[in-house]
Amino acid sequence: MSAVRYRITPSHPEAHLFEVEIDIADPAPDGQRLSLPAWIPGSYMIREFARHIVRIEARDGIRAVPLTKIDKHTWQAAPCEGVLRVRYEVYAWDLSVRAAHLDTTHGFFNGSSVFLMVHGAEQQPCEVDIRPPAGRTYKEWRVATTLPEAGGRAGARRHGFGLYRAASYDELIDHPVEMGSFALHTFKACGVPHEVVITGHHDIDAARLCEDLRRICEWQIRLFGEPAPFERYVFLVMAVGDGYGGLEHRSSTALLCSRNDLPAPGAAAMSDAYRGFLGLCSHEYFHAWNIKRIKPAAFEPYDLTHENYTRLLWAFEGFTSYYDDLALVRSGVITQDDYFKLLAKTVTQVMRGGGRLKQSLADSSFDAWVKYYRQDENAPNAIVSYYTKGALVALALDLTLRSKTRGAVSLDDVMRHLWQAHGQTGVGVPEDGVRRAAEAVSGLKLKKFFAEATEGTEDLPLDDLLRAVGVELGYEAAGSTPVLGAKTANEGDTVKLTQVLDHGAAQRAGLSAGDVLVALDNLRITASSLDALLKRRQPGDEVKINAFRRDELMKFRVRLDAAPADQAKIVIAPRVSAPARALLKQWLGRG
Repeated sequence: MSAVRYRITPSHPEAHLFEVEIDIADPAPDGQRLSLPAWIPGSYMIREFARHIVRIEARDGIRAVPLTKIDKHTWQAAPCEGVLRVRYEVYAWDLSVRAAHLDTTHGFFNGSSVFLMVHGAEQQPCEVDIRPPAGRTYKEWRVATTLPEAGGRAGARRHGFGLYRAASYDELIDHPVEMGSFALHTFKACGVPHEVVITGHHDIDAARLCEDLRRICEWQIRLFGEPAPFERYVFLVMAVGDGYGGLEHRSSTALLCSRNDLPAPGAAAMSDAYRGFLGLCSHEYFHAWNIKRIKPAAFEPYDLTHENYTRLLWAFEGFTSYYDDLALVRSGVITQDDYFKLLAKTVTQVMRGGGRLKQSLADSSFDAWVKYYRQDENAPNAIVSYYTKGALVALALDLTLRSKTRGAVSLDDVMRHLWQAHGQTGVGVPEDGVRRAAEAVSGLKLKKFFAEATEGTEDLPLDDLLRAVGVELGYEAAGSTPVLGAKTANEGDTVKLTQVLDHGAAQRAGLSAGDVLVALDNLRITASSLDALLKRRQPGDEVKINAFRRDELMKFRVRLDAAPADQAKIVIAPRVSAPARALLKQWLGRG
């Protein structure tokens, strides 16, 4: 038996409770300390998973061992003899990709939200016995995970309950587990077995999904070079009525999607929703290289007790966001025109946020813990996304390298360099490591480029860079209807301002986030009438708006603005030179 053995049982699915037991063969002589991570790698926010532990006790044989809680997620056991057994219950009702969820239809957990870390044994091999819930109701349940089976008579069989193993605590918590009566589909990419596990009601064209994923996965494996860094990969998909999210792991990903995002049987055209789902899969798969193995030095190793700061998330999330859609077009899953639409959408998202002119990408990365993952009503005015603008920096760097080296070097070469120098060696990327890698493979001096793109707040020169590959970037207004310069949400038949944008009509008039709009020029504002009322006005018109702020009725005079020309459009230029055409083909081709 390993020095540390875990057992996890969905003991009360109807109450959303997992029971976890830990047997520690050699507890610390002065008293064993245990703690639960405060966050999960890939989601940069303190989540305090220990708050979901509802009961905990420890025993040494038949004798109770006192446990003292010494901070919000750490317990200290009294000194004891023999095997220390810690038993506790975890409340699992977080339907997301980050924590744990359990009911009578399925169970899901990330190890970081259910397995206490045994201090002093973090690097030791451990075992986990995954047990089924009791009762005939659950006789069809099985298990999906990339945790290695323990082997031997006690070891679990593939997709079965039983004993699994991990080389360390870090490995243990990097293999999420799904249990239930899920659908299972398989394919191979570059000879590597892949599984698509889907939980929740759905009706899909499984053959199409597997073929599209195969092409995407093979392109990514070949980008970095065979063999893939895993022996098997699993897409764990939770299909719901309305949902979206993904979290990367070393040989799997947990995904949350709307069931309508999945490809419908017999559908000839690719829907926008399905295209988006493929982009999500592509994004999380790319992370198997870029963040799970190519890591910032600040993450080597992770300290899961508190924030781990780096100014490089724009490279790890942003570059991955660039390649997720690029992989779709390069693998032939979507067309060039489709890719331009996706790229234009990313440009639009960045340009519509005033925060891009205030916060640098490096600062956005550093402050992710308190800003990006904890957005409020002022977020569009105050922050820039290291996902979307990071993707545009990747685009700008890629096109810069291609243009200045006449196609000899691209961002692909930089990623391969990072993989060989850091991903395959386990050496973390220093804070200036991405710039140094780009300079090393290209021979160019790029200090100014990176300073302006990641430390500055000026807009990127995308129009010039795209023109060099025969592509035009333009902007147009989303429509002719005048705008308030605010984002709204419908609550029943009422309309509430959720975000008021800098320098917009609503802000100038004194309206604030949280205000409930009541009337425009003495006509009632409802969820269905606001747009119609605005359409009857012209930019520059002054209107009277009545709104409730808390329980006070207030009046505002609002001078309406024209819709801003901030919707990007990307098309092939009418005239493309031969060198530009060659660069374009190379950029959107297969390498």
